[in-house]
Amino acid sequence: MSKSEKVVLTNMCMIYEGDRILVQDRLKSNWPGITFPGGHIEKGESFTESVVREVLEETGLKIENPSLCGVKQFQTKNDERYIVFFYKTDKFTGDLASSDEGEIFWINKDDLHEYQLANDFEEMYKVFESEELSEFFYDRAGEENVLRLL
Repeated sequence: MSKSEKVVLTNMCMIYEGDRILVQDRLKSNWPGITFPGGHIEKGESFTESVVREVLEETGLKIENPSLCGVKQFQTKNDERYIVFFYKTDKFTGDLASSDEGEIFWINKDDLHEYQLANDFEEMYKVFESEELSEFFYDRAGEENVLRLL
């Protein structure tokens, strides 16, 4: 059995200011709804530099000191491990600007449930906010994926 596998590396960042969080209303049909900005990590790019780049591209904000706060992982239909590194920060500069990825706007954390969220985003948000949780994991159980928050 090989110890290596194909992997897709991505990131996502919760930018917050007090009780407000910056969200993105994603337009892409493969995962529409409210989520946090982020994207793919390019070959040769550090994880931290990739989240800074992705946030700038999707929000117009230059973030500083993003802190790794969790991870999401699952197996794709192509049997690749898909990993999303969760970051958060309250340090940023710049002017807010939406991109072709979706509209960017601030909401109060308590109002998150009032929006149409991307699939599983509510459970992912628990990892971003929790001191006890660090992983969002889909475990394969036969034909079904079973969500586990660890």
